[in-house]
Amino acid sequence: MRITRTVAGRSRKVAVLATTGLTASALLLTGCSSDSDSSDNTASANGKITLTVADFGQFGYKEAGLFAKYHELHPNITVKEDTTADEKVYYPKLLQQLNSGSGLADVQGLEVGRIKELVDTKADQFADLSKVIDVSEWVSWKEKQATTADGKVIGAGTDIGPMSLCYNTELFKKAGLPTDRKDVAAKIAGGWEDYLKLGEEYKKNAPSGTYFMDSASAMYNAVVSSNAKQYYDESGKAIYKDSPSVKQGWDLAAEAADKKLTQGLAQFSDPWKAALRKSTMATIACPAWMAGQISVNAGDGNKGKWDITTAPGSTAANWGGSFLGVPKAGKNVDEAAKLVKWLTAPEQQAAVFKAIGSFPSNKGAYDLPDVKGAKLAYFNDAPIGQLYADEAKSIPETVLGPKDGIIKDTISTQINNMEQRGTSPDDAWKAATNSIDKAIG
Repeated sequence: MRITRTVAGRSRKVAVLATTGLTASALLLTGCSSDSDSSDNTASANGKITLTVADFGQFGYKEAGLFAKYHELHPNITVKEDTTADEKVYYPKLLQQLNSGSGLADVQGLEVGRIKELVDTKADQFADLSKVIDVSEWVSWKEKQATTADGKVIGAGTDIGPMSLCYNTELFKKAGLPTDRKDVAAKIAGGWEDYLKLGEEYKKNAPSGTYFMDSASAMYNAVVSSNAKQYYDESGKAIYKDSPSVKQGWDLAAEAADKKLTQGLAQFSDPWKAALRKSTMATIACPAWMAGQISVNAGDGNKGKWDITTAPGSTAANWGGSFLGVPKAGKNVDEAAKLVKWLTAPEQQAAVFKAIGSFPSNKGAYDLPDVKGAKLAYFNDAPIGQLYADEAKSIPETVLGPKDGIIKDTISTQINNMEQRGTSPDDAWKAATNSIDKAIG
């Protein structure tokens, strides 16, 4: 059905949440307040403006009806979206456009795996949003990711990916494991090591043809995401070869592959989607946006068979998230900045969450009914609003690097090789580091 949104093993599809309704008056209130912040007008001679938004995959604005709503609030402005399916295709094109200063949209989507490189090398080509948005409204670590050393903000935060664990209650029950989300949380309270122990318990009585997890590479990314230091240190030096979080994630992934706890399917591939429909995977590392992938690909026949609990261990984690930036070379910089402010305001982020499950990075959304009281009917009415809000507030500030996306993708590929081809951990690590060193210099 839907275009995927991917970077470093990340992808999205639509998930309709069972939440309370977002009122038109709430949207109208926010829209009016943002319009009054500036008297600047970049309208054409006939007073009509078309703002273009370029993004990748599923940002959810069209699905939430926000572009149409913005036109209602501002009849002279029409918003058109240009979506690229794969972020790995989108980003090189964006760099080319920034380098040439042409072909850019008024608003550009920016992926968290690329934001550090853009902050370090392209900040002067984006409008400074620090005077347009109040950065204190966001979870603290989110806007810091898009802020230069001298305080310039090149992107307003859209969504984040607080971590949880999705599990198939039907398969757990058949394997003799607890199915209540609190009981499952207790089994993995000690961390990802406990998660693998639970996997071994599952394997002893697993239904034929099923596996404890979908992908060791997915677990790897979840493990690394729970650490402040990942691939780079504060000085900008690549430390992935010696990073404790990378070592922990790699060793756990190698153990999962060796013990045959994983089906070895690359996430979002056709075999992975088919496995969801057939219910052959008992658990999936589950950042907020993953619930939509599961519900769409597992289908209506598996509704109620899945649940969500907290992620293993006590350390909060974030996997994924994006920003909206305004290129200086755009035709309508002032109006584009006002659109960005409106799209990333609490009410609009809540509307996107309701439409596709992208969890807000704006803290003001967390107390709105559409977020605070959100439950997922597909997942046994799991209280995702409260679960993800609690997680988001305690996620550590991550040290980002310019080539985080490339490093993650390369390591994930080699973990898949361990699972699918039987490549030894030593050979896989050597292949990963060789490829990364060539790519990042």
